[in-house]
Amino acid sequence: MNIDMNPNQLVRFIGKPASEFTKDDIVRYIKEQGIQMVNFRYPGADGRLKTLNFIINDEAYLDSILTYGERVDGSSLFPYIEAGASDLYVIPRYRTAFRNPFSEIPSVDILCSFYTKDGTPLEMAPEYTLRKAHRELSRVTGCSYHVMGELEYYVVTPRQDLFLPADQRGYHESTPFNKGAEFRAMAMKYIAESGGKIKYGHSEVGNFISGDLQYEQNEIEFLPTDLEDAADQLMVAKWIIRTLGYRYGVDVTFAPKITVGKAGSGLHIHTRLMRDGKNAMIDVDGSLSDDAKKAIAGYLYLSSSLTAFGNTNPTSYFRLVPHQEAPTNICWGDRNRSVLVRVPLGWSAGAGRMAADANPLEKEIIPDVNLKQTVEFRCPDGSADIYLLLAGLAVAARHGFEMENGIQYAADRYVDVNIFDERHKEVLGRLSQLPASCEESAACLAEHRAVYERYGVFPPRLIDGIIERLKAFRDARLREEIGGDQEKILSLVREYFYCG
Repeated sequence: MNIDMNPNQLVRFIGKPASEFTKDDIVRYIKEQGIQMVNFRYPGADGRLKTLNFIINDEAYLDSILTYGERVDGSSLFPYIEAGASDLYVIPRYRTAFRNPFSEIPSVDILCSFYTKDGTPLEMAPEYTLRKAHRELSRVTGCSYHVMGELEYYVVTPRQDLFLPADQRGYHESTPFNKGAEFRAMAMKYIAESGGKIKYGHSEVGNFISGDLQYEQNEIEFLPTDLEDAADQLMVAKWIIRTLGYRYGVDVTFAPKITVGKAGSGLHIHTRLMRDGKNAMIDVDGSLSDDAKKAIAGYLYLSSSLTAFGNTNPTSYFRLVPHQEAPTNICWGDRNRSVLVRVPLGWSAGAGRMAADANPLEKEIIPDVNLKQTVEFRCPDGSADIYLLLAGLAVAARHGFEMENGIQYAADRYVDVNIFDERHKEVLGRLSQLPASCEESAACLAEHRAVYERYGVFPPRLIDGIIERLKAFRDARLREEIGGDQEKILSLVREYFYCG
C-alpha cells in the first residue's frame, strides 16, 4: 500500500493502513495534530448517521471514551427496542477514524458499533447483521466478499439558463453544461480523505428544469473492497454529500424518483467473491465461473425479498417500472442494463492492446485484469438500509452455493435479447417480476425469511419489524391509483425526499 499517496490524513500521519489502526495510533494523532473534538457516528433505523460529540478535556478522558465508548438510548434509534431496556453502548471502530472535513473545531470522527449491557454485540444492529452475513458466507463458500456501490444523487439549484444540456441527456457532461461538477469534485475529495475508495465520478443522465429550479443527476462510484468497509464508506459518503450541499446552499436528494418521466436514482451494487487473493467469479480464460453463476442464482432467487432492504418506501416502486433502465424482471445478462443482475463489460479481450494502440510510444502488455470483473445487482436505490442490503446480498450469494440446482437456476433466467421487444415476448412471459409495492416486498420477505434467519444472521424480531414497517405503507395499489398524476407523485416525492 502506498501510504504517501493515501488521501486519508490519519493514514499518512500514522504510517499504516486504516485496517491496522490501534487506540494508541488515534491518541497520538489527536495529541500531535491539536484535535479538540471527537465525534462518534452510528446509523439509526432511518439509515442516517447519528452523532455524539466529545470535547477532549485531557488524555485520560480521551482514553476513556476510545476504550469504553458511551451509553445511548437505543429505543430512540431503533423502533424494535423497548424503552424499558434501551440502554446501549456505542464502541468506536478505530479503523474508521477520519479527520472531519467540515468542523471549524479540529475534529476526528469515528464510526461505532452497538453493544448490550452484557458487553455483547446488539444482535439486531444492522452493522452486526452485516458482520454475521459475511462470516457465514465465508464459512460456506471459502470466499471473502467484496462489494462497491454506485451512489446516484440529484443536486437541486436555482435555475440557470446558460449552457443547458438537452433534457435527460446529461450523461458524462462537462462544464459548463454540467453545473454540479465542482460540487461533485469536492465531495469526492472529502470522501476520499475520510477513507472512501473512489473509482470515479461523473454526471448522470438525469437533468431537467422545473419552475425556478434546476435538477442535475450525478454519480460517485467506489472501488470494490471488503464488505464491512464498503458499507461504512457508503454511509459516510452520503453524510458528506448532504453536509456539503448544506454548506454550498444547494439541496441534495438520493430519492429513487423525483418527478414523472425523468431518470430516478439507483444504488447499484457490484459484487465479487475472493478466494486466496483471486477473483473467484472468473475462470483462467476470463469467462464467468461456476462460483459466479451460483452467486447470481442466489441473487435472483432472493431478489424479490431483497427489495425489503434496498427499496424501502413507496417512491421506490415508481422507479422500478418497465421500459426504463431500472429493472422489473428477475433475470440476468451480459452488459444489458434492463436486467436485474448484470455482468458488466470486462477487460479480458485486448486489454493490453488498447493502451498501446491509443499511445504509440507504449508497448503492448499482458495485463492482470482478474480483479476488474464484478457482478452488478441493479434494483436498490437511495432509500436502502445500506448495512441490511449488503447483508442480504451476502446471504443471497451464500444461498446460491447452498441451492442444489444453482447453476441451472441461473441458466434458466439468462437473457441475451431486449426483453421488451415484441419479437421476444415469449422470453418476457417466462420471467418473474420484482414487487410493485412495499406491501408486496413485505410478503416476499415473509416468504423468504427462513433463508435470512439461517445460522442466526438476521434476527426474527428484526425481520418482523421490517415486514411491519413495509406493510404500514399500505401501498399495494398506489401506482395504479396515482397513475400519471404528476401532482400526487410530487407530493410523495416531497414526503420521501430525504430518504436513506
